[in-house]
Parts: sequence; C-alpha cells; structure tokens
Amino acid sequence: QAAAPLHPVAVQCQEAQVVVTVHRDLFGTGRLVRAADLTLGTAACPAAAQNAAENTVTFVAGLHECGSTLQMTPDSLIYKTSLFYKPTPTGNAVIVRTNPAVVPIECHYPRKSNVSSNAVRPTWAPFRSTLSVEEKLVFSLRLMNDDWSSERLSNGFQLGESLHLQADVVSGDHVPLRLFVDDCVATLSPDRSSSPRYALIDLSGCLVDGRADDTTSAFIAPRPKQETLQFMVDAFKFAGDDRNLIYITCHLKVSPADQAPNPLNKACSFNKASSLWAPVEGTGDICSCCETGNCP
Repeated sequence: QAAAPLHPVAVQCQEAQVVVTVHRDLFGTGRLVRAADLTLGTAACPAAAQNAAENTVTFVAGLHECGSTLQMTPDSLIYKTSLFYKPTPTGNAVIVRTNPAVVPIECHYPRKSNVSSNAVRPTWAPFRSTLSVEEKLVFSLRLMNDDWSSERLSNGFQLGESLHLQADVVSGDHVPLRLFVDDCVATLSPDRSSSPRYALIDLSGCLVDGRADDTTSAFIAPRPKQETLQFMVDAFKFAGDDRNLIYITCHLKVSPADQAPNPLNKACSFNKASSLWAPVEGTGDICSCCETGNCP
C-alpha cells in the first residue's frame, strides 16, 4: 500500500485565482474518495482536472467565484472558501463508508503598501515608483502634467507651481477596490522617518497641507475611477535648506469599492470658502476628525 500523503489538500493563492489540489486518499486510510464527491465552495464548483497517476483532483477558481466570501482586516484582504467532501452511495448501495468533511481555505492578500517617489528635482528622469507586492496588487504614485493626461517628464518645480500627484492600484481580478492615500510625508532623504519632515496627508486620509492659510492643496473630486486618487500640492521647500531636493513617501491602501468611506478610509480636503472639511465621496461627518485630530 502506498504511503498516505502528508498534506492531502494543497492550496496555491495566485494573483487572481486559487488552485486547490486534493489527494484522493483524503483521510490517509488508503481508501480513495470519488472525485465527483469533492466540490469547491458553497456554489459546489466541480474539479477542473484529475491526475489518475497521482490520484489527485485539482480545482481552479477565481478569488470571488464558487461562493467565496471576502473579509477585510486592517492589513489584509482575506478570501474564504471551503472544500466539501460529500460521499454518495455508489451503484444501488444505500450505505457509505466515509464521513462527509469540510476543509476551510483562506487566501490572504496585503491591502496596504508603501510607495515612494524618486527625488523631486530638475531632471528628465520620469517620476515614478511602482511596488508590486507578492500577490500582485500593484500600487503606484506618479507626478502628472497639469491636465492629468500623462506623466510629467520633469521633476523640477518653481515655488508657486502645483504638484499634480496621482495614486493608482491595479487590482486584476480582485473584487472592485477603492484606493485611499493614508498618509504622505515630505523629507530631505529617502527615510520617511528622518528629520525635518512635513506631513502632507495624515490622520488616515486628511490632506492637512490644505489647512494652512497660504495653500490650495486638495484632493480632486470626483475621481476618474475608484482605483485612482488624484491630489494637488502647492510646491514648497524646507526652510534653510539649499539642496532644493524633496522626497515624498505615501502610504496607500484599498477597501472594497462597495464599502462606504468611513473615518479610517477617506479622502478629505479643507474647503477654504466654507471653512469645512469635505470628502471626495461619503458623508461629511467622516472628515470631522481631520479638525479634531482624533481620527481612529
């Protein structure tokens, strides 16, 4: 008798799908279960392939297919499904020799990532930084031209001009996602914790730079799409520094597009005319903590 498999159920969490490989010696007893008695998810999706030589059954499903559910945590997107084994009598038999079984399956994907600009300086090198996390949620932060139509070729600015910054996420076949900029900090070195440092966006999406008397910095509303967030920041320099070189590091995150914005997931600008904070989307009360500084 062949040795029982050490791990009868193997799971691969890929960019846009989950692959589940099941050894038919599911219980390690040497008795092979019928492939037809195995299904994936509450939608009872059947196996995509069988390997008779290795006695394995393979399921392939999109992350939000076969009745899977999505759970949000502060740090992760968690897709949950289950492998079901429901033995049925064979032939005319009225008995079965194995118990039904349910194997919970989870795929975890980080929903946050840090992206950083190149140095903002007079050079023709394109301003771009794209960070691809392991599971292929691709975040980017780009400096755009004044009409947002394309990426800006120069990183050089004169005081009095505005930086047009665009954050994006490419979510592939995940559920529809909405992008937020959690915080942005400007520093004189690539280390975002270095000193001096100046917060442009803070408190989970408050564009605090726009609260100053002499700025027009703000998020752009409405968004061009849910996976994109644009904002403008008036050009500045650190007092007493003659390097004329600034690094901007932003912390981006996503939430499901059908989840209403809230104090943790928001994009709020200060409206000088009304002296009130206003969100790109959602109700105004989600921005109230931008003024008090007591955001969650």
